[in-house]
Amino acid sequence: MSLNKVMLIGNVGKDPEVRYLEGNSASGSNAKVATFPLATSERYKDRNGEQHENTEWHNIVVWRGNADVVERFVKKGTQLYIEGRIRTRQWTDQSGNKRYTTEIVADSLQLLGRRADNEGAQDIQAAPAPAQVQTAPKPVPQAPRPADTAAVSLDLPGDEGDDLPF
Repeated sequence: MSLNKVMLIGNVGKDPEVRYLEGNSASGSNAKVATFPLATSERYKDRNGEQHENTEWHNIVVWRGNADVVERFVKKGTQLYIEGRIRTRQWTDQSGNKRYTTEIVADSLQLLGRRADNEGAQDIQAAPAPAQVQTAPKPVPQAPRPADTAAVSLDLPGDEGDDLPF
């Protein structure tokens, strides 16, 4: 059994780069991919009580529908929660040297923080709702009350002047 799972909460380091890859000619669709750096920080005190902060930078890769969300709503400084997996790629550069890069391939993401921080996310809320036709409420028919039924009053301590039915 093996598991490759990453969960991160951090801030986007720069505006995402969005690209379209040529798709299968039969489907006619191009795959969208967005990439951006995400910073996660750890704060701690050392033995002398001094505050320290370590920031780790992660290369995030987001595909298809999630790339649409990133393109529309994510910008530098946006706080995100990301779930995904680690992937390391290898290639040979122009000088013939082997190069490696480690990325987080995001399976899901959520925008975090205040709405003011994510101005693009406000567009979702600000979109006008479809017009709705309002009708006057219909009167609810009342069942006739039997003449021999009397109202019951309970006088409990502390309920002076309270005429709630319960």
